[in-house]
Amino acid sequence: MKIKLEDVAELAGVSPTTVSRVLNDRGYISEKTRNKVMEAIKELNYYPNDIARSLFKQRTNFIGLILPTINNPFYSELALYIENISSTFGFKIILCNSLGQMEKEKSYAEMLIRHQVDGMIVCSYNRGIDAYKYPKLPIVAIDHYLSPTIPVVGSDNYVGGRLAVQHLINKGCKSIIHINGPIDLETPTQQRRKAYEDLIENPITYELKDLFNEETTTATIRRIFEEHPETDGIFASDDLIAATCLKVAKELNIDVPQDLRIVGYDGSQTVLSLLPQLTTIRQPIEDIAKTAVLKLIDLINDTDEEGTMEIVLPVQLLTNGTA
Repeated sequence: MKIKLEDVAELAGVSPTTVSRVLNDRGYISEKTRNKVMEAIKELNYYPNDIARSLFKQRTNFIGLILPTINNPFYSELALYIENISSTFGFKIILCNSLGQMEKEKSYAEMLIRHQVDGMIVCSYNRGIDAYKYPKLPIVAIDHYLSPTIPVVGSDNYVGGRLAVQHLINKGCKSIIHINGPIDLETPTQQRRKAYEDLIENPITYELKDLFNEETTTATIRRIFEEHPETDGIFASDDLIAATCLKVAKELNIDVPQDLRIVGYDGSQTVLSLLPQLTTIRQPIEDIAKTAVLKLIDLINDTDEEGTMEIVLPVQLLTNGTA
């Protein structure tokens, strides 16, 4: 049987209003009465109705987090840090995986608004969602442009791209291929492609239409070696793509780094643990998470005095065995 507030009041010998005042720390309550109520709560194992309390406080202390997938080490590590940092400020996370699907993400965003979350952190490729135009809901985007009114937090994608490509050039690579997502995605990560194109005289970029499909990624990488057997350097736009490049190279008996050098992007702890030999651009994932959470809390509390619309954090090149 579900324990109600009235049951606590009856056991403590006080009114339901008094119990409510104790739970919400509202008004004067004697220490004796407060102790009686707390003892009754403990005895009955009563949990307050957070939804009802949030209506009174006009705050739910919930933050919605929308990611394309947690199957990618970058996003799973990002979610881990966001949850941990948010909890230190008294916020809980509702995690939603959109899988890059417009309708699914739209449904999740609307659900979060209906549940009266205090704000949202969104790492999404889907810009045209009406919920992101919600006038009173604080939203922070990570590495994606959702709306001119939504601030973006990310790392320096252009510098990261230059570091990766210049490293391949310095290692003697003459035919460098870039692998990235569709060019029509409105995201700061396109700056990685721009850096590549600025440094390479005849740039060739292979686009992955489905960034989270390993089969299509494998097929695309095989096609690179078929169409450009002279390829001696690959700049992959994330570490999972780089890992697939290593797998395909091994299958085709292409020696890395003797005949092919590979640089990835992200530098998550998971990938570096599994592939310590991978040369990659490390994003400051924990700093990105912390900056996004603090920015969102400022928006929630209406204390965002600077009003910065894009925050860019530094990256670093990790040189290992693949390049």
